[in-house]
Amino acid sequence: MAEAPRDRIPVSGNRAPSLSQEHPVLKAFVCGSLSGTCSTLLFQPLDLVKTRLQSQQLPGGTRPGMLTLFVKIIRNDSLLGLWKGVSPSFLRCIPGVGLYFSTLYAVKQHLFSERDPRPLESVLLGAGSRTVAGVCMLPFTVVKTRYESEKYGYRSVYGALRNIYGTEGARGLFSGLTATLLRDAPFSGIYLMFYTQAKKLAPHAIQSSPTDEINPALIPLLNFSCGIVAGILASVATQPADVVKTHMQLSPEKYRWTGQAACYVFQNHGLTGFFLGGVPRALRRTLMAAMAWTVYEQMMEKMGLKS
Repeated sequence: MAEAPRDRIPVSGNRAPSLSQEHPVLKAFVCGSLSGTCSTLLFQPLDLVKTRLQSQQLPGGTRPGMLTLFVKIIRNDSLLGLWKGVSPSFLRCIPGVGLYFSTLYAVKQHLFSERDPRPLESVLLGAGSRTVAGVCMLPFTVVKTRYESEKYGYRSVYGALRNIYGTEGARGLFSGLTATLLRDAPFSGIYLMFYTQAKKLAPHAIQSSPTDEINPALIPLLNFSCGIVAGILASVATQPADVVKTHMQLSPEKYRWTGQAACYVFQNHGLTGFFLGGVPRALRRTLMAAMAWTVYEQMMEKMGLKS
């Protein structure tokens, strides 16, 4: 009897799983991190100007406008001055966006593998994923805010973290936690809801008939447009919490709780004070989220994973 060949490849039951099957959450983390890198680098100047608008005040009680601050920063610090604070932004956003998308992916695959989440479920899904990322990355958010404000002379991110912990303790590293979560969790929840709903409605708006197929080249543009709409609505809804968060992180010795900072903003600036820096923040958050989601979904598709 002929001897059976010894180099035969094992059947599929013994075959090692592919990378996409073995580490889908890790792939989601990598896709999210890369999308966060692109969007953070491009839109850091808008975040810098937003922070300055919320923290600076010129003599006589007047506040500079967005364009005035842009010109002032470039005149004083050159064009590269617009990217001040980009180091803590990278340390916060790259792993933070990756953590957000990987958490979102894992929960979505676990709970909604058979169907798409409903609008309210999308709000809870986005808010919950952002809460996980927001708590983990908050110390870098505090450093980023102080870097951008010009009120602190930190020389490095590590030096800033060590100084804050040494002078203010762990409380200082997590100052503004409540306001940050009140800003970020609703933003991500509202954004995800509007984004998913817009993606469902948009194809019907551009198709002449239900049987038409969308040009694959238009899909990234379609996703980006849906992200713009969702970002504007979410930014406006969460702007007051962003102003309160900035005040608490810049003056932690002044405010003991979130309501105290909110009262200060209202007493000194009225209702309009809660929307200071709203234009650059809306531009940045809207464009950043739209780009991050567009890049993330394209990369996930290339890797054969459903986002």
